[in-house]
Amino acid sequence: LILGVAYKKDIADFRESSSLKLLEILEAKGANVSYNDPYIRKVPTNGHFTESVPLKDLERYDCVIIATDHSSYDYEHILRESALIVDTRNALKVRNSPRVITL
Repeated sequence: LILGVAYKKDIADFRESSSLKLLEILEAKGANVSYNDPYIRKVPTNGHFTESVPLKDLERYDCVIIATDHSSYDYEHILRESALIVDTRNALKVRNSPRVITL
């Protein structure tokens, strides 16, 4: 699950977003990828449109990637419910957690 496809925090613009490239790469490698973005309902990827999924049942995802650090995300909930998190924005501000990888 990719959190945030906007190119910048708290906006509804996905032009030049690195999240789209990440989504395409993961899909091309065979991953079943979903995304959530409270500002962007659907995005074009690999010749089709992908729609934002509700931010619930986080435990069902193998990995949650925080790609855009929107202010509306409940980071404590994300940390509590996710099996593995890749935090590319240091949104969680967590150190030394075996379930969090900070880039």
